[in-house]
Amino acid sequence: MRTYADFHIHSKYARACSPQLTPENIDLWCRIKGLGLVATGDFTHPKWFDDLQEKLEPHGEGLYRLKSEFRQKEARFTPVA
Repeated sequence: MRTYADFHIHSKYARACSPQLTPENIDLWCRIKGLGLVATGDFTHPKWFDDLQEKLEPHGEGLYRLKSEFRQKEARFTPVA
């Protein structure tokens, strides 16, 4: 199985990064771009760690996904699978 991934995305708390780099927006744009796996840096930043704990849920061994209540429903941007 082929998976497209990005293993190096910063958070909104990283210097010179957009304040729009939230878990919700990262999830949305990964779906738009067809990425099935993404990893974020900055997880040791206390505020980012809090965001991730609040908005992610376990999904398999060592993996997490955005909780459904935080998932943006932008069908006009999301390609049909």
